[in-house]
Amino acid sequence: MRRLPTRFRPRVGSRGNGDGVQQAKGPASAGEVLGWLVLAALAPGAAHLRAGWRKTGLTLISCYAAGLLALLAVWLLNDFDQLVGSFIENSWLTAIIIGAGVLGIAWFVLIVHSFMVLRPGRLPQTGQILTGTVAGLLAVMVMVPFGVAGQFAWTFQGTLHDIFQENPPDGESPVAAQPKPEDPWAGRQRVNILLLGGDADDHRVGVRTDSMNLASVDVKTGNTVLFSLPRNLENVRFRPGTPMAQRFPNGFRLPADAAGGRSDLLNSVWEYADAHPEIFGGKQHQGPKVLMDTIGYTLGVKVDWYALVNMWGFARLIDAIGGVTINVETDVVFGKYNEGLVKAGTRKLKGADAMWYARSRTNSDDYTRMRRQRCVLGALLDQADPATVLTRFNRIALATKELIRTDIPRRMLPHLVPLALKVKNAKVTSVQFVPPLINTGYPDWEKIRTVAAKAIRDSSAPKPALAATASPGVSSSPAPKKTPKKSTGTSANPAKGLTEGCGGAL
Repeated sequence: MRRLPTRFRPRVGSRGNGDGVQQAKGPASAGEVLGWLVLAALAPGAAHLRAGWRKTGLTLISCYAAGLLALLAVWLLNDFDQLVGSFIENSWLTAIIIGAGVLGIAWFVLIVHSFMVLRPGRLPQTGQILTGTVAGLLAVMVMVPFGVAGQFAWTFQGTLHDIFQENPPDGESPVAAQPKPEDPWAGRQRVNILLLGGDADDHRVGVRTDSMNLASVDVKTGNTVLFSLPRNLENVRFRPGTPMAQRFPNGFRLPADAAGGRSDLLNSVWEYADAHPEIFGGKQHQGPKVLMDTIGYTLGVKVDWYALVNMWGFARLIDAIGGVTINVETDVVFGKYNEGLVKAGTRKLKGADAMWYARSRTNSDDYTRMRRQRCVLGALLDQADPATVLTRFNRIALATKELIRTDIPRRMLPHLVPLALKVKNAKVTSVQFVPPLINTGYPDWEKIRTVAAKAIRDSSAPKPALAATASPGVSSSPAPKKTPKKSTGTSANPAKGLTEGCGGAL
């Protein structure tokens, strides 16, 4: 038999591969195979280079490096807050979902192919079993981060779709009419969002807003003033020319209930407007719009949107983040028979206890209750850090869907999210319109607007010190308009830190 010329004989210990070059000798032990496999999961192409697949390995590493550099460039060349806001857009969320799926499958294939080119068949049987098992587990494990990212984006997209409207109702805020990337706030310096707490349930007709706070946010700095209005504010005035003002020209006043109670307080405005569509020419569900306009008129501001939070849904949100730690200054008793108790001291409260702490009237009054609600809100704002939100994301998303009703349009979210991130690290002050600042039975409306205007000016001032608690306050304001019962003034600035008076810092 004729022997082939030397140049046509295959070299011992080597063979060709898909790159059309001689393949180098692969790893000689199971440990080496596994080491290169793990390195390939972190740096795609490393195992191919070790196995002699130079073109494939260099292509994979080049693509990987280019991708990392592109991400780094996006991170460095864009404002972080704006970058986060852009990911709220529906197109970006869809791209993340699809991209996560594609990358997860690609990484799975990469691990499998990296294992194959490392030639584990040359190992002893025990080594083959070990490396094959580990390779299979690693191929599945590398898909997990992409699966989690895709699932987060899917859940987040669904939550946003359930809460926020694509097409807002009539009378939309001018801020959102034509949002432009260069100026989404249409020249406005502040955005005002009405935050409401309602206690509607299956056994109660209508919506009564027992917690009413207006957040006025500086769009440049994030500095925020939280105005708290008491539920029992009487003789509420409506903006002149509106249907409610025509029905109640001298203020919101109705005959007393059969049991002697009143259904004409500020917390009943939404419910009354919803129950009387004939006032609005037959239009249904005018409660939110009427309450927004009423509170805006009371404070002398334009309310852009509202967000109604079901108070017991709020308890589920607190449970979703693992509870909130609050300094309870005195024992708080609750329950129909005073059977419940939140003991004084630093406590980590679950959702139900936190809500009872915020809402109990036993041995208390509405104004103390308003302060406790502010303390719970401040604790939640402080303690809902990004790590907590990420680790409990699904529970938080589910609780949020059951919690919020709002007229904020979906298209404004890419702008509102960066603003919310600013608020997290900005100065947040609180003004509570309660005695002795005002008399809830005979409110001094001019004084309320004067105090609100001053708090907003202080919040917008360039130097934070101008908004400090110890600065001169209401006493320097013009003399309030006289009413049947004169409001009691105060020499201290009513604008306080959000958690001031909440039992000390946590």
